[in-house]
Amino acid sequence: MEATNTQMKTVVYDDSIVRAFSIITVVWGIVAFLVGVIVAAQLSFWQANLGLEWTSFGRLRQLHTNAAIFAFVGNGMFAGIYYSTQRLLKTRMANDMLSWANFWGWQLVIVGAAITYPLGLTQSKEYAELIWPLDILVVVVWVIFAVNFFWTLAKRNEKNLYVAIWFYISTIVTIAVLYIVNNLQIPTSLTHSYPIFGGVQDALVQWWYGHNAVAFFLTTPPLGLMYYFMIKAANRPVYSYRLSVVHFWSLIFLYIWAGPHHLLYTSLPDWAQTLGMIFSVMLWAPSWGGMLNGLLTLRGAWDKLRTDPVIKFFVVAVTFYGMSTFEGPLLSIKSVSALGHYTDWIIGHVHGGALGWNGFMTFGILYWMWPRLYGTKLYSNKLAETHFWIATIGILMYVVSMWVSGVSQGLFWRALDAEGFLKYPDFIEGLTNSLAMYHTRLFGGVLFLGSAFLLPYNMIMTARQGAPATVSVQVPARKPAGDQESAWALLTSAPMLFIVGILALAIWFGASGTMLSPIILALLIVVSVGAIISYGLHQKRWGHWYGLIERHALVFTVLALVAILIGGAVEIIPTVIQSNRVPRVITDEMIADDPALAETAKWMQQPYSPLELAGRDVYVSEGCYVCHSQQIRPFRHEVLRYGDYSRMEESLLDHPFQWGSKRTGLDLARVGGKYDNLWHYLHLMDPRSTSPASNMPTYPHFKRKTVDAAVTRHRMEVLRRLNVPYTDEEIASAEADFASQGQLIADDLAGKDVNIAPDSQMAAVIAYLQRLGRGPQPVSAVPVTAGK
Repeated sequence: MEATNTQMKTVVYDDSIVRAFSIITVVWGIVAFLVGVIVAAQLSFWQANLGLEWTSFGRLRQLHTNAAIFAFVGNGMFAGIYYSTQRLLKTRMANDMLSWANFWGWQLVIVGAAITYPLGLTQSKEYAELIWPLDILVVVVWVIFAVNFFWTLAKRNEKNLYVAIWFYISTIVTIAVLYIVNNLQIPTSLTHSYPIFGGVQDALVQWWYGHNAVAFFLTTPPLGLMYYFMIKAANRPVYSYRLSVVHFWSLIFLYIWAGPHHLLYTSLPDWAQTLGMIFSVMLWAPSWGGMLNGLLTLRGAWDKLRTDPVIKFFVVAVTFYGMSTFEGPLLSIKSVSALGHYTDWIIGHVHGGALGWNGFMTFGILYWMWPRLYGTKLYSNKLAETHFWIATIGILMYVVSMWVSGVSQGLFWRALDAEGFLKYPDFIEGLTNSLAMYHTRLFGGVLFLGSAFLLPYNMIMTARQGAPATVSVQVPARKPAGDQESAWALLTSAPMLFIVGILALAIWFGASGTMLSPIILALLIVVSVGAIISYGLHQKRWGHWYGLIERHALVFTVLALVAILIGGAVEIIPTVIQSNRVPRVITDEMIADDPALAETAKWMQQPYSPLELAGRDVYVSEGCYVCHSQQIRPFRHEVLRYGDYSRMEESLLDHPFQWGSKRTGLDLARVGGKYDNLWHYLHLMDPRSTSPASNMPTYPHFKRKTVDAAVTRHRMEVLRRLNVPYTDEEIASAEADFASQGQLIADDLAGKDVNIAPDSQMAAVIAYLQRLGRGPQPVSAVPVTAGK
């Protein structure tokens, strides 16, 4: 960049990085959709699992979700952010090397996931399945992206930060916090680790992450991109700047509280469930505010909807955003969640957001941006129109079929006869009744996948008729003089003090007891009224203050960080404290001192035996949680079907938790002792031999693969560091106990003409399944105490 005689300089945008991210977005998108079609086929036709361990549903489903979220949407996000940020800030990205490090590092993460998931190397935590070395790589790449972005902010040639930049900032800081906290873990080897949180703690932290990964990876970045690309495509100004302000701040503050709505009626404390539900319902307002702001921006440009495929993609994307953000709060209402949770309704909801909202937004951005990157027009609007209509039909078939299947499943499971007993006691009947909808889902997925191939063809032909464009802009050689207000002055100004005071009092009110809460409520009302009066008397001053905030990137980032930290801290810290107060070992002497502990002891989980722990690790590696829950809700129909409802004490020692979020198969929380070892063996070798209509994969590799007692012993030592109460004696005898329990199972099966090795994965998994919902099984001479 060189200054001219008129004190101007030329800024040349780096669009080569945008082209790279755009190309790889399409590549990974087709991969994600293809794997999605494969796993949909596996649910319709169990033979599509191919009888191979690497292609089983539990392993490929994780690959599909990660490819769709992090490979397709993630790369599309980077492409849009790198394109729009340079133009909004009128400067080139701060460092080209950092941009390319971001690109290649992110692709390395995706390739790592594509290799490890089929190999069964996973944490089995939804949207956070990557093994710990890849987690570290994700953090490194994200830091590179953040440094490049904030460095670019610092050297910008535009004084004000546009709305889209706000959403990018919130994405960067929030994803960093979420990912690091949820992936705190202790490695046991290069490919295995245990999370530091267990049981209810792990469940809350996971869904605080899981829900807000959706919020801050699949919502705020596309919203920021909407505020740039939709405005550009329509050639209209944003409908309402004030609505943008309200939309942004209310969305990022409220969203972070909503994670517990994924855990309604579980062992999570009731107060946390209620908070999650309340804040989820409150999300209706800002979410629909953003949707309306996007759609109303098209006022005066609706004629383009008839002729411009880009506008079509954007309008359907924003409409799906509105549908998803209506459906999400609806599903967070306890009575609705009681029906919809664990069913296909949730699958339809997720795909409406990921493919309807994110997918169509990404398609629209690529169709608008790609011709400009090559200085030409789109090769074929007709092909883009064809892509639009086929993809729309496909995603509607998918979502609607899952709605029908999900609601019917919920009603089927809870149906009781006149005597109050299960009307349909055989779980598999519900699955067979959903097969028609599964076939419809598969056909919709095939349409969506097929339509996606039209995009790369259109892009290739567009590039061939143009050439990589070099875009430059003239900006003043000297940066515009900014306001000299210091960060400290902004953070200690009257508006900021009022906001902090209201938030602090609101949190204090929620945490206070009955004696103190009326006083705090009165103070909260007084301060809130004071803020309203101050705004009314000094409206221009408040507006000027926010204008200064917009121009001060550091202060803006700090405020966004504070907004997202409050909800997480309020929900997670008390839950961790509350669950930590539950003793991991309860003796008769402790019960004598505190009789109330007798009920806790009744449900207290005892550490897994070495073989059971090895079996659990195999269960986790296979991704069994994607089809089987281990959490019985306190409903009569669930207690009748599965056994007594689950308590918090029962899973405190589980690292990671395995409560699950979908029931394609039975809940397993109390499966131990319901069937003999032979039944489990036959079920794992060929599920149709015990459940003729099952769509579960086969696991013949369990019989030939073995588990290592020495490895399990080391893992027990790691778990002891996480407060799992293994004694010195238990660890010392781990290998002997491992062998003796394996031999018990092998001998039992041998008596029924089935031969397995005592150290096989089959013996370990059977030991684990037989343990669920029961006390420790006799495996050694070391006496065990009663408990779960």
